[in-house]
Amino acid sequence: PPREALAVLYFGNQPEPNITEYVVGPLPLPAYHRDVTVQKYGGKLPYHRRPVTGKEYTDINGLIRSELRKAPRFLTACCESDGTDLVILTTAPRGFRSGDRMTWFVLFHNVAGTGYYVSPVGLEVLVDHGDLHVSRWQLRQVFYNGRYFSSTGDLEQEFVAGALEVVRLKQPQADAVLGSMKPRRPPGSPGPLQFEPQGPRYSIRNNHITFQGWSFAFGMNPNTGPRLFDIRYRGERIVHELSLQEALALYGSNCPGGMSTRYLDGSFGIGRFAYELVRGLDCPYTATYVDRHYLAETDTPRTNKNSLCIFEHDSALPLRRHFSDSQSFYYGGLRKNTLVIRTISTLINYDYIWDFMFHGSGAVEVRVHATGYISSSFFHGQGTDYGNRVGPHTLGTMHLHHIHYKVDLDVDGQLNSLETQDMEYEFVKDPWSRRNTIERPYLRRKRLEKEDEAAFPLNAPMPRYLSFISPKPNKWGHPRSYRIQIISFAGKHLPTNSSMERSISWGRYQLAVTQRKEEEPTSTSIYNQNDPWSPTVTFADFINNETITNEDLVAWITVGFLHVPHAEDIPNTVTVGNGVGFFLRPYNYFNEDPSVDSSDSVYFSSDQDAGACGANPLACLSSAAACAPRLPPFHYGGFLNL
Repeated sequence: PPREALAVLYFGNQPEPNITEYVVGPLPLPAYHRDVTVQKYGGKLPYHRRPVTGKEYTDINGLIRSELRKAPRFLTACCESDGTDLVILTTAPRGFRSGDRMTWFVLFHNVAGTGYYVSPVGLEVLVDHGDLHVSRWQLRQVFYNGRYFSSTGDLEQEFVAGALEVVRLKQPQADAVLGSMKPRRPPGSPGPLQFEPQGPRYSIRNNHITFQGWSFAFGMNPNTGPRLFDIRYRGERIVHELSLQEALALYGSNCPGGMSTRYLDGSFGIGRFAYELVRGLDCPYTATYVDRHYLAETDTPRTNKNSLCIFEHDSALPLRRHFSDSQSFYYGGLRKNTLVIRTISTLINYDYIWDFMFHGSGAVEVRVHATGYISSSFFHGQGTDYGNRVGPHTLGTMHLHHIHYKVDLDVDGQLNSLETQDMEYEFVKDPWSRRNTIERPYLRRKRLEKEDEAAFPLNAPMPRYLSFISPKPNKWGHPRSYRIQIISFAGKHLPTNSSMERSISWGRYQLAVTQRKEEEPTSTSIYNQNDPWSPTVTFADFINNETITNEDLVAWITVGFLHVPHAEDIPNTVTVGNGVGFFLRPYNYFNEDPSVDSSDSVYFSSDQDAGACGANPLACLSSAAACAPRLPPFHYGGFLNL
């Protein structure tokens, strides 16, 4: 099919303001466009569902600054500020019902070069920015240190009258601010460096990668982020589409901004805000770095240079090995070398590291790590019911990260079924001693026939083995299949009686398997953030008990974790322990482990000279890697064109 682009336009000056989507093609020289809004969504998209643009935030910031000027004595007392050095942080969603566009903004002390997210001043404002005319936008409420006011003028009046308790904050100094990441010690000696003695062993042509039997195409959606297509191993397609769908961050607090925050990051732009990666830290120094391009809020494309990296990673762990000390003496093994595709999205305060890994065993691993700054509230009252105190006036607010993926598996063809396997114990008489019994584990296999059976609630027990199976057997008579193995520590899903729950109903399930349908391409929509009460896409509607036997199937996977910030999250959250994901592992797909064909395999016995290069490839390393690698000079242009 011809290459086409999706163009999203906001029409605010029409009699009925709306969002319209067009398909434009063929690329790179478009000759046609067609309106697909009704086809995709069943009707026009209301204008109030549009994501907030940079211009809208600029206008909101101007309104807040003008309102702050009405409380000069209060600002001097509370923050040693005139308001111009305070910064705002948006929350979302924006109101309580469909059509609302009212947002709580949290104010922080801003110190250049540090993370303001952990320096709240206790002041939050509710802005109504729903009117088409900016001049009619209003500040609806003000919150300070546990109290609500109708305006900044009302706040100032209460302060002047001595009726307001003020927590007097000093202007933070750059060398003592909580959010500073500046090194406290001079550089030490360099750490270990990974490099390829004879150059990369993978190949990249345009957006297509090949590596030791693997091949696939990669891309980046400005909204939903990284996605892979046509993943093949040894020429056979395993996955048609593997794509990130959404990232939810849901907070708790005793301040209005924090308690109402449910960020749906696709609305902000997971792919759009994947910036240039730092060579030698975000990715190995010698990785291959790729530019990504997008167009948003402008008529010219933007480029995020070096924002995706590809590298082969030596995990310093055997993929497999055995040392034989019985009957005969030998050693055999294979290093766990993995191809990694990585990008990192900075979504306001948080940084998400997105990894897609390809193993020599035929397995695909998908992983996300969270780092960056925590979001925080001003510490007051019973704040520790919602997190931990991490600074003099800073509450690290509890939140959950839930991530959703689409995995369109095609295991030995498009038509697959779903099979589960788990263990049970049976009590049997000992065949050789009838007076005794044995607790014998046995395998319980089950074919799932309908979508409702294959929708596994979040945090509920799930079969330990769950596989997409082909009708075709391997050499040993078992269905060729790929197993889905989820590694997750998710928090609790939003209660289903919540008015906005249907907008994130994908989060009900750790795994749901549905028939693949062209009209169900994504589990959510960028428009769900600003109108979660009437969601544009409702994933729960995908599950309608259709058959999943010998059908083209899609697995929808939710992973995540609960994060209760603590002192060690200052200044930054570390990646250790904050990673989740899943594996796609061959299960009787092959007749044996495919990695036995790897040219990296090592084997030597007691009657061989293990130090001979011809007998053991590890013995060749001392000569092959005798010279230090030639490294390109360090350069970083990630701050350009922001």
